[in-house]
Amino acid sequence: MLEPRGHNGMYGAIIRPETELVSSGAAHIGVLFIHNEGFSTMCGHATIALGRFLVDTHDYSVFPRREDLVFEADTQTVKLNIHAPCGLVQVTVPVTADGQESDPSRPVTFLSTPAFATRIQMAVPIAPEICWPELRGRDSIVLDISYGGAFYAIVQASELGFSGGLRDLDLDAMTRCIQKLKPYLVGLPEVQAAVRHPHDHRLAFLYSVMVVDDTLGFQPDDVQGAETGLCYFAENQIDRSPTGSCVTARMALAYAKGLRPLGQRWAYNSLVSNHFGTGAFSAEIVEEVAIDGVDGGCLNAVIVQVEGQAFYTGASVFVVEHEDRISSSGFTMEEVALGRV
Repeated sequence: MLEPRGHNGMYGAIIRPETELVSSGAAHIGVLFIHNEGFSTMCGHATIALGRFLVDTHDYSVFPRREDLVFEADTQTVKLNIHAPCGLVQVTVPVTADGQESDPSRPVTFLSTPAFATRIQMAVPIAPEICWPELRGRDSIVLDISYGGAFYAIVQASELGFSGGLRDLDLDAMTRCIQKLKPYLVGLPEVQAAVRHPHDHRLAFLYSVMVVDDTLGFQPDDVQGAETGLCYFAENQIDRSPTGSCVTARMALAYAKGLRPLGQRWAYNSLVSNHFGTGAFSAEIVEEVAIDGVDGGCLNAVIVQVEGQAFYTGASVFVVEHEDRISSSGFTMEEVALGRV
């Protein structure tokens, strides 16, 4: 994901043909998601892209269980189960009439692992040393924390002092804000308490700050509303897509607030999908579930169906020559400037 083969905004997936869930028969294949800082536990857009790729590949050294996929002729779809770090993700891929290739004209869907909100309208004090100019002297902000395969701090752009929301945004100013806010949030005890996962301690960390604007968003014809998000994750990385795992988290949050009932379709945009007027993800809650909570008892959660598209843009072969001592492990320009490599 790093230079010279990648770049700071690149995201990837490492296919794992054998995992515990593959061995048990629950999953067809496993995946690890990677970004400029390391690994992440879930990615909706990568899941959508991977679903298409796994249907399209007939190389059994890449996907040994390709033959196990069942073509459903009545819907012209193929279902496959992917073992992601957050759990089992069920993907439905539209295919051609013969079932041999994915159909890029129709969206892929996936069913999330159980999603839930852990904090609603949490007041967070802002220390003077991290205040950004747009905050104009305020000493606190209000945000929500929700889980959709990873934990997200979800905050309105206006709450951060950007009165115009995500419309005509000064992206550099917002980035400087989040560069201060995200590491600060990670260190707060109240945030650490909010990102405990009831089943796996390895999922218990704040993955991202999602800045949202519910007054803005490209709206497809078949949804009841739309909004926009700007996702900061890893080492100041910005998601170009609407962020499928946070779509799940935002649906769970809206459900917890009483704003989103089962079956209501909603559209989620990134700055990119708004700009081009296409590429929004649609989602709806399909099931209410109860899971074990962190401190005992039950936690109300939901299963979210997320729908979107991903397209091929090329194919690459990466090479590391033995004599290449500069780039064999990758680097970023920031690391070079700071003398970290």
